[in-house]
Amino acid sequence: MEVNAFSILLVGALCAMTALCSHLGVAVFNDGVRPFVPEMLEGRMPRPEYGVAVFGLCIGFIASVGIGNALATNLLNPWLLFLATDIIGAFCPNKVSAAVAGAAWGVLCLVGLGGINTVLTFLPVDVLGALGQLGTYIVTGFALFPVVAIIMQFGWKRGIITAVIALLARVVGPMWKFGPTQTSISADAWCLLVGVLALVIFCIIKDSKEKKDGPGEFEDNVFTERVARIRKNVPFLMICGALIAVVCNLHLFAGSTVSMFNLHDAYYTAGADTAGLIQTAAVNELFRGISFIPLIAVTAITTGVYGVAGFTFVYVAGYLSPNPIVAAALGAAIIFCEVMLLSVIGRQLGRFPSLRDAADNIRSAMGTTVEFAVLFGSLNAVIVMGTSVGNAALAFAIAAAIFYVNEATGRKIMRMAIGPVFALGTGIILNLLYAVGLVALAAA
Repeated sequence: MEVNAFSILLVGALCAMTALCSHLGVAVFNDGVRPFVPEMLEGRMPRPEYGVAVFGLCIGFIASVGIGNALATNLLNPWLLFLATDIIGAFCPNKVSAAVAGAAWGVLCLVGLGGINTVLTFLPVDVLGALGQLGTYIVTGFALFPVVAIIMQFGWKRGIITAVIALLARVVGPMWKFGPTQTSISADAWCLLVGVLALVIFCIIKDSKEKKDGPGEFEDNVFTERVARIRKNVPFLMICGALIAVVCNLHLFAGSTVSMFNLHDAYYTAGADTAGLIQTAAVNELFRGISFIPLIAVTAITTGVYGVAGFTFVYVAGYLSPNPIVAAALGAAIIFCEVMLLSVIGRQLGRFPSLRDAADNIRSAMGTTVEFAVLFGSLNAVIVMGTSVGNAALAFAIAAAIFYVNEATGRKIMRMAIGPVFALGTGIILNLLYAVGLVALAAA
């Protein structure tokens, strides 16, 4: 990640804007915070009490998912930046202090992350190189999320049938060539495509059998005031969308765990298929964004508070844009269109209950599949570090001890983040053992 004057100004401006939006109650990143914002704005919750609530909802994710994934990928992420600006905006007494403190946090993260990674590069036991294993199976695991979602919503029989067909498509699909250049679709893409199609088909079949002619959940005159408030603040939201798309485009930022490890490989691995990895990250981010539409739309309509990244499609625009100018324009345009379509989206969600329910299951399924893939990749990283000192069992024991302590103490670090945390912890401990002469580097 290149740190220069422009990137510092850009990240500082982004975090200043998101902190300002949090302070004004225009937008926040944490979906759990959104229902508290109207309570604070309408005087039912004092700002100090509101700030404490926001802090409690965000700090755990910053310390685990935010910091852990940033160190593992050398990329900024929304848990590190935007959850912190949610807190900053909640506590700061005025707009100026919120913007200044937000900008300072963004600059600190950008400069500090580069410095920490520079230190890790010079450690005798190669931690950064081993951490490249973390994302090895992310895409493969993520491609199976429709199977898990189908089991959750429609039962294990349909799930197993879908799994068999998806895995068969994974084997056979890449053999098919398309177009004059005879290109093929990747195995993971085939698996994901078949699974998503199966899930949509099952939802359509269920809704067609249980179709109701009553009004939708959201009518034209319901929550009109909340939607109008979001539309009034659309300039703030468009600026955030433009800045987020630009930091994505400049290889400074990754939107989620389903894309960050592919982006790390694309940006930092010599000889990697950069374009292919970025496209894969964008496709995964697109599917993830679609699954979050119901949650973000419903909470936005009912509270009048939007998400700083909207439906998160601005990430995709940033990854795929040819330059920062196009990324900024697309980011702003995407947020504008999302806000203008909020009422329509709300009404449609009320009329298709199976698809709305599927979105909840999809989010849970994504968490399950990515969590397992990250955990497996983290264990691979631990084994690589252990092998470098000729004692893979010792490395595994250190990682296992960190994992077990976390489990036994009530998962202070969430499952999604414990893998990168125990991988980093193992690397640091092995380097300390090397420093005191208890382990030695294995012969090349």
